[in-house]
Amino acid sequence: MKARRCLLALLPAAALAFGTPTPKPHLAVIAYYAGDAAAFQQYPTEKLTHIIYSFLHLQGTQLAFDNAQSAATVAALVKLKAQHPQLKVLLSLGGWTGCLTCSQVFSTEQGRATFAASVKKVLEATHTDGIDLDWEYPAIAGPPGHRFAPEDRHNFTLLVQTLRATLGSRYEISFAAGGFPAYLRHSVEWPAVMAVVDRVNLMSYDLVNGYSTRTGHHTPLYSTPPQQESVDDGVRFLDSVGVAPGKIVIGAAFYARVFGQVSPAANGLYQTGSFRRAVNYRDFGDSLSAAQGFSQYWDSTAQAPYAYNPRRQEFATFDDARSLRLKARYARARHLGGVMFWELTGDAPQHGLLDDLYQAAQ
Repeated sequence: MKARRCLLALLPAAALAFGTPTPKPHLAVIAYYAGDAAAFQQYPTEKLTHIIYSFLHLQGTQLAFDNAQSAATVAALVKLKAQHPQLKVLLSLGGWTGCLTCSQVFSTEQGRATFAASVKKVLEATHTDGIDLDWEYPAIAGPPGHRFAPEDRHNFTLLVQTLRATLGSRYEISFAAGGFPAYLRHSVEWPAVMAVVDRVNLMSYDLVNGYSTRTGHHTPLYSTPPQQESVDDGVRFLDSVGVAPGKIVIGAAFYARVFGQVSPAANGLYQTGSFRRAVNYRDFGDSLSAAQGFSQYWDSTAQAPYAYNPRRQEFATFDDARSLRLKARYARARHLGGVMFWELTGDAPQHGLLDDLYQAAQ
């Protein structure tokens, strides 16, 4: 009886309530996670297939945790696998401003080999399931002051090939790809890279970003005449260069981008403005509500929501429950690998976007 109680303690709440585990979705549902060792416990992690801890960085030529707290967070995430056997925990290298020396380190065979060996060591020590590369960006300009060079493109290919040779088939390898044309066309040797990795996580968000001086949709499903960048545009490009649909994971945003000094023409859409702040989905009710002066709109071409506050002259672009469901349906209809999002702690802990995404991924 004691052993049975211990077993029950490991089962997710859904399994206890209904007698069966939460069914695995047909699509991969992948969360990037930048929280601490406790925050994820508020969320329905049984609805995820992957959690990607963000971020680890380079120390010299090796993959390393920034501090003991980061390592403790990963240890706590790995414990979730006892409750949710379908869950994989990956470690992400880099992030925006997080790959300052990547161009230099990955430019040499020795640098790539030393890094790959360190990845294997860290994965084995942490009992995690793979590595996600978030180098922003090979061969094109990224954060100010980060080196980039034309040879980064081929060096990225050599990097993933070295990782696969070192890690074997036991571990997953994925990478985060910019969803905009310059990255898609110039940063990656697609056939060679996709032959080696398990998936590409298409960052089809921040397509209008903190450097933008004109409003638009930062994570639209479809292109519009004023805005080429979209989920569909990125997927069509990947299809055109032969990427297998099942290896493509599209991106969603659990946060809004808010722009100021935006004229009321077209309710602020495609107007000049300057980025002001990001707002997590869990805070939409307080920050982007009618009570705060915002009116909500839907772009039927982009299949994306937006909001405008005429008193403050502020424009907001974001994903919501409707756009998340449409993205999941798009992924299923095109036999894509799944949907990922940035970032889990941006969601509402109860009745949040993850619930809508999971339901649509069935």
